[in-house]
Parts: sequence; structure tokens; C-alpha cells
Amino acid sequence: MLLEWSSRYDHLREVTRDDVLAHLETVHGSQRRSMLIALRSLFGRAKKSGTIFEDPTSRIRVGQQELGIVQPLASEQVQSSVSAATRPDDRLILALAAVHAARTGAICRLQLDDLDIGNRRLTVDGRVCPLDALTLRLALAWLEYRARRWPDTANPHLLVNKQTALAAGPISGNSAAAALRGQAATLEKLRVDRQLEEALIHGPDPLHLAEVFGLDEKTAIRYANSARQLLEQPAETATVASPRTHGPTPAEHTDRPSGSR
Repeated sequence: MLLEWSSRYDHLREVTRDDVLAHLETVHGSQRRSMLIALRSLFGRAKKSGTIFEDPTSRIRVGQQELGIVQPLASEQVQSSVSAATRPDDRLILALAAVHAARTGAICRLQLDDLDIGNRRLTVDGRVCPLDALTLRLALAWLEYRARRWPDTANPHLLVNKQTALAAGPISGNSAAAALRGQAATLEKLRVDRQLEEALIHGPDPLHLAEVFGLDEKTAIRYANSARQLLEQPAETATVASPRTHGPTPAEHTDRPSGSR
């Protein structure tokens, strides 16, 4: 596009809104969106530096990007991640993502006080969740390892490592995700899969998803719509309508409590 304009114009100041619209008509979907974003960046910078006086991309709408159907993870993908999580902290991290749909950042921020063993509750970014038997077992195993490995640490975070045990900060997102690096079922995909699973098991109700996971309206609707379309596909109904039985530890493959909250 810029090469074509350079054959007709001597300066970016000469490019008009009609020139931009004419090129945008030749592309669609994500290509149109990417092109307009790139042009906005170019002309926005040029206007800020005084190279041009008017931005020809102003008031041209990018348009909402169409999102595809969220697809469930295959059992073998999940089992591969389960096998990769061999340490107590990695197993607990995997369970927090796969059972409680916790984001990586939220997992890193968890405090010891967020784990209420007596009342079987877990607080994730202000959202109180029932503490299922599997996560409880993994949490107790981690706490035992933590106490043995770093008995004198004063770090208030639930998860620590050899760097943070000597300080008070959280572990990094890279550290939390390290065990699943290169796996098809990453922490983020496990989190997404858990939310989709809830919609498949309990029905595509965005209000239910918003209540269980604290999702915003648009995200809850997206998961609900994906579940509805998956359930309406005759060839896949028998597969996706039944809860998969995968769990965060190699010895607990059938312990993942689908829809436990």
C-alpha cells in the first residue's frame, strides 16, 4: 500500500481518507483489522511529530474482531501436561488453573491466608471458591514441601521458590508456567478449558459462568455461545456433552471435579 502511494504522492500529507478506505475494501477480517491498526500507528506517529497535519485514518472504525468457537482440549493434551507437572508446586499450580480457572497472575499473587483449610475455601483475586478434595490434597503436599525446603521463609505468598523465599514478593509468571512450557495444554489453555467445561456440563448459561468464575459479560457470553455451538454439533455431542475425566496429578487422573463449584 505504501509503495503504491509513493508512486502517486510525494508526501504522506497527500494521502486522503478515500485512499485509506479504497485499500481497506480489498481486505477483510483480521487482515483489514491489522492493516488499519498499522496505518493508525503510522499516521498517529506522523501527526504527533508534525510530519502530517491531518490523520486520514481518524474516525474509521476497526470493527469488532470475530472470535472463533472455543474448542475443548483433547484428553491426551491434558495428560501430557499432567505428566510434565512433577513437583509439588507445579502440581498445585496446574490444579489452580485446571480446576479453579485461575489466571497465572492470580496464582502468583495468592497469599497463604487465601488458603482456608479449616473451612475448605480458597480465595482467588477476591473470588471465594470451595476447596475441592484434589486441590486440598495438592495444597497440603505443597505446604509440607515448602515447610521442609524453606522453614524460615517469611514470604506471605502461597507459592515461593529459591529466589522469592528470601524476599517477600511473588514468583514470576514465567516460573509458574515453566513446567508446562512447550505443552499444548498450557496454564492459560487449561483455564479456558475449565470454563468451557463448566458451560458444557451445566448448560451454556452466561450468568452461571459469570457467577462461578467472575467473568465479565462479554467473556461469559463467548463461552456460552461456544458451548452451545459445540453441543449442537451432532457428531460431537456425545463427546463434549460428557465431562472429561482428567486431573492434575498422574496418580489422580479421575479426580478432577467437573463443575465442583
